Amino acid sequence: MTFPPPSIHALGDSAVTVRFGDAISGELSDHVLGLARNVGAEGIEGVIEVVPSYASFSVIFDPLVVRFSEVREHVVSILEPFRFSPRPARGASPSRVRLPIRIQVRYDGADVDEVARRTGMSSEEVIQLHSGREYRVFVLGFVPGFAYLGPLDDRLELPRREAPRKRVPVGSVAIAGTQTAVYPSSTPGGWHLIGTTAQTMFDPHADPAALLEVGDRVIFEPIG
Repeated sequence: MTFPPPSIHALGDSAVTVRFGDAISGELSDHVLGLARNVGAEGIEGVIEVVPSYASFSVIFDPLVVRFSEVREHVVSILEPFRFSPRPARGASPSRVRLPIRIQVRYDGADVDEVARRTGMSSEEVIQLHSGREYRVFVLGFVPGFAYLGPLDDRLELPRREAPRKRVPVGSVAIAGTQTAVYPSSTPGGWHLIGTTAQTMFDPHADPAALLEVGDRVIFEPIG
């Protein structure tokens, strides 16, 4: 697969963002993650963290230690070998190394019947479609441990709820747009709740604290 040329720009005064357009795909996610890991492995002085996302990654640095122009120069030199090549970056496709993470789900969510009605299916068909495929973690965000998983079967695609809930219970399995997720803590939320899991998604006392990381593969297993 050939990837679009990246754009490189400042993100505030302490980060460099490398963006490959706006597409969401497993191949592009692998490529971005591989490049992000390459940059992180270089040990650039002053770089604190490299954070991958859907079609971009950001290099967070300490502006008291290194300048934006210096970080940008390092990043450009690391990306150069992959500029004209469709091959993935070194370290790409880490999701193929780890076995899929299985999350047991009771499909008892408050919105599962509404999702069925709005998509023109039965609740059983909604459950089969949601649990019948393997997802990948595209990005972590919103709150610690919240993993955006996809792609969702297009027959389940729905916009977010018009009126978000003030409090979504921890462990809620939800869908919105082309993605699905598990709420790692009790927070406000506008996704459609289709199930619950007892799996701990985020534990600040564990190492690592988050169960999932970018590139992981996930399978939902119906129980009950």
